[in-house]
Amino acid sequence: MLDLLTGLLLEHLSIVVGFLLAVVGIGAIVRQRRSSQATAAWLLAIVLVPYVGVPLYLLLGGRKTRKAAEGKQKLHLVMKETVPLDQASGADRLFRSYGLPGATAGNRIRLLSSGEENYACLMEHIEAARESINILTFILGDDPVGRSVVQALSRKAAAGVQVRLLLDGVGSFETGKRLLKPLRKAGGKVAWFVPLLHRPFRGRNNLRNHRKITLFDECFALAGGTNIAQEYMGPTPMPGRWKDLAFALEGPAVDHYAEIFRSDWHFAAKEDIELHPERDEAVPGGVLAQVVPSGPDVAGDPLYDAILTALYTAERRLWLVTPYFVPDEALASGFRAAARRGIDLRILVPERSNHRLADYARGTYLREIQDLGGKILLYEPGMVHAKAALIDHDIVAIGSANLDLRSFFLNYEVALFAYGPQVVSDTEAWMEGLFARCKDRLPVPGAIRDTLEGLVRLVDPLL
Repeated sequence: MLDLLTGLLLEHLSIVVGFLLAVVGIGAIVRQRRSSQATAAWLLAIVLVPYVGVPLYLLLGGRKTRKAAEGKQKLHLVMKETVPLDQASGADRLFRSYGLPGATAGNRIRLLSSGEENYACLMEHIEAARESINILTFILGDDPVGRSVVQALSRKAAAGVQVRLLLDGVGSFETGKRLLKPLRKAGGKVAWFVPLLHRPFRGRNNLRNHRKITLFDECFALAGGTNIAQEYMGPTPMPGRWKDLAFALEGPAVDHYAEIFRSDWHFAAKEDIELHPERDEAVPGGVLAQVVPSGPDVAGDPLYDAILTALYTAERRLWLVTPYFVPDEALASGFRAAARRGIDLRILVPERSNHRLADYARGTYLREIQDLGGKILLYEPGMVHAKAALIDHDIVAIGSANLDLRSFFLNYEVALFAYGPQVVSDTEAWMEGLFARCKDRLPVPGAIRDTLEGLVRLVDPLL
């Protein structure tokens, strides 16, 4: 009899606890600004399986809530635009509406379209740095490339150059202390952005710093989508190396990358960095460029809104390269509308990415776009990790954000928007080189694949 009463009591308590967990979770979700698609998915998970749904939401579901990145100050980039508002492009005006600086003139941009070129540029400027080297990367590989970079940084730190290395706590989780020991011993500084194991409320594990920024003496920057590991870069070609894209930048726009690094470093290391914002002078004959960060430290979702706006306003073409394609319903509708309008819409993705679940999630969306006249290109040689966009013949965007909900709504990201014929031409040539190695049509799925894609699409807001 006692065992029966105990069992009934525990059952009653579990029901009450489950109900309270669901109420708390639902209250938190409806207060956040989310798409109806994402809200419905999380509500369904919490109502049906509260013991699983609520813990998952607490771990993975946070967005731009006050406590989501406690202690991380909002970015306030210095306003130094050189284009009057009434002469600015539509994209420039859009970003200014978020309080971001407008485009600056006099920037030199050089694409780094191979891992070998990227590695050579990185090592060359490490050796040439005289005052400071500041690196922010999502992944630092514990491999020959990662070790060679750390060794070079250690030599510069021992020579008196101020070296700071900021790693994401999840992306570089496997980066061991032994790899970083020589750098620290030489006087370099290392910090982790929200380590996987951290104090409660010290930022959420789901909000990752996916930005890639390297700064030399505050006057030269390397940025884009490339991490520091052998699958991304190296001194010589390597079979299976991922196709990626980065760029070298000189000019006033470097200051904004420096400000972003300063903010991220302050959050992670609790150290202020003194910047010299007037050191970057305009490069003669340089192009207009605009640095656009997004994430919990930026008001609104500027990168998301830029893509959504381009889908409805592009007049001639919109070419996109992305490793993952997981849009929400608003973006999916925009892609369908762009395809119907008859512009030259091309989306390049790897034939098979390193995330099978993302490949299943993209299938139905890409086939809808293809059926309406958009061109889907599947890169056959291997993994594409680059993130780039060409909008008409006027705008290039290169950065760290994938075309998925995590990059648009959760991660800390940054992209460079450039306005100029030379950078457009260079990016166009790079993309056309990729197109030449692609299948130009998504195959019709079998019954099993079609079912899996439909099931994954139901939960893709949670990915």
